[in-house]
Amino acid sequence: MFYPVCRPKRLRKNDKFRRLVRENRVSPDNLIAPFFVLPGTNIRKPISAMPGNFQLSVDNLLREVKQVRDLGIPAIMLFGIPRKKDNLGTEAYAEYGIVQQAVREIKKKVPDILVVTDVCLCEYTSHGHCGIVTKAGKGKGCFNIDNDATLELLANTAISHVQAGADMVGPSAMMDGQVQAIRQGLDEAGYLETPIMAYSAKYASGFYGPFRQAAGSTPQFGDRRSYQMDPANSREAIKEVELDIAEGADIVMVKPALAYLDIIAKVKDKFNVPVAAYNVSGEFSMVKAADKAGWIDGERVALEILTAIKRAGADIIITYHAKEIASSLK
Repeated sequence: MFYPVCRPKRLRKNDKFRRLVRENRVSPDNLIAPFFVLPGTNIRKPISAMPGNFQLSVDNLLREVKQVRDLGIPAIMLFGIPRKKDNLGTEAYAEYGIVQQAVREIKKKVPDILVVTDVCLCEYTSHGHCGIVTKAGKGKGCFNIDNDATLELLANTAISHVQAGADMVGPSAMMDGQVQAIRQGLDEAGYLETPIMAYSAKYASGFYGPFRQAAGSTPQFGDRRSYQMDPANSREAIKEVELDIAEGADIVMVKPALAYLDIIAKVKDKFNVPVAAYNVSGEFSMVKAADKAGWIDGERVALEILTAIKRAGADIIITYHAKEIASSLK
């Protein structure tokens, strides 16, 4: 018996055949577009490390959100840049914090977009860490993160976002027990139906640099390795995801995405919940820099990266490429 070696090639000979047999597709339906919002009016401040992204006042944010909706992207994610910072990150959970203001306005003007909010303290604390910092010795940089004291502030932040109209919250601080604390807080406040998208496997990554410029969240001392995951570990990711699901997470996330495709695949294979992946700022900026230098076709590479993330098993992709990719897919 002979098997024709050309059979697969016959299905590759033109684009229509390729579309018929394509195994994985990126769709605007899969995407969440992140935005950075700050106080003021008529502000559209370019983020130099992230071309095409801006720090936006609420009025300009509304214009962007309308564009996202018109491109068929169902959801946005908000990160806040407060007017002032302090040791406890009080503007994160203030009734009239910048994210809370933005959510209210979006829900008034663009009610059909899903609003997801990042729940963390790093953008709001003067020290740039994701939790309450306590002194741990006399040496420079000797400090502890008070995990348990931070949980109440994270829960208060999540509740304040949902009270403003947020459709889903995304706790990203990597504090132990944060999902349980937020779930309990939301339930007690009457928001039993509000889902949680947990940053479950969030690695201490070098890919976050441009984001820290965008959000003004660079730690003023030390780093976040004590509470974010070691990039060398994969079994730990499974444990973290399992704990978050047990605590009430509805969606689990792997962050970053591109260097952690194996983690996305393992999480998808093991757990029967939706999996999100964050195509983070450094991944985005590398594509943009290489495209500007003329070394790659940026749009083509961006779609290839998102397809790889999808192929690995992600149901949802948070990406700064969202608008350009949704536009090209149209």
